[in-house]
Amino acid sequence: MKLVFLGPPGAGKGTVAEKAETDLAVPHVSTGEIFRAAVKNGTPLGKRVKAVMESGALVPDELTIELVKERLGGQDAKAGWILDGFPRTVPQADALVAFDPPDKVVNFELGDEAIVERLSGRRTCPACSRSFHVKFMPPAKEGVCDSCGGSLITREDDKVEAIQRRLAAYRAQTAPLIEYFRAKGRLVTVDASPEAETVYAAFLGLPGLKKG
Repeated sequence: MKLVFLGPPGAGKGTVAEKAETDLAVPHVSTGEIFRAAVKNGTPLGKRVKAVMESGALVPDELTIELVKERLGGQDAKAGWILDGFPRTVPQADALVAFDPPDKVVNFELGDEAIVERLSGRRTCPACSRSFHVKFMPPAKEGVCDSCGGSLITREDDKVEAIQRRLAAYRAQTAPLIEYFRAKGRLVTVDASPEAETVYAAFLGLPGLKKG
């Protein structure tokens, strides 16, 4: 089963994908994690990705396509995959359909106010990469990681100004993909506003889902 997850930042695509990875027996491929790994490694590509992410804009198509195509060529993705964060533009969608077309595209719907609340409250531990949320999943001690005791930070792309830029970029470039995949008969929609368990149950209830 090859799935693409669409939806604005903060809609919970990654949370659903992590659970579905086990239930559907296919890897969760998050482009955000791929980008952050490139940044952490400090490669020339990683430095370009870092500058774009910190500005709140989207990574250029040619860089993203190169990274994703390489990842989907991995042995663990032969039976299928869940793409979270790609495609984000019509050219990226054209590229994906050409080299490895998805079976279904799941659109997670969520309003802007809820998105800002979710993203601006996220806190990350740079030492062990564990994530928290000041409202929905707070650490035992404010500002301190439960796992390693490191100091929690707000990532640059989780600051309000960057979130607003990301939303504007999403509406302008990614939202057209909803009609793109609807026209191909592959689009299904899930309401992402309820609690995580409810959203995941709705996802599993979609027709035609099958294990890889």
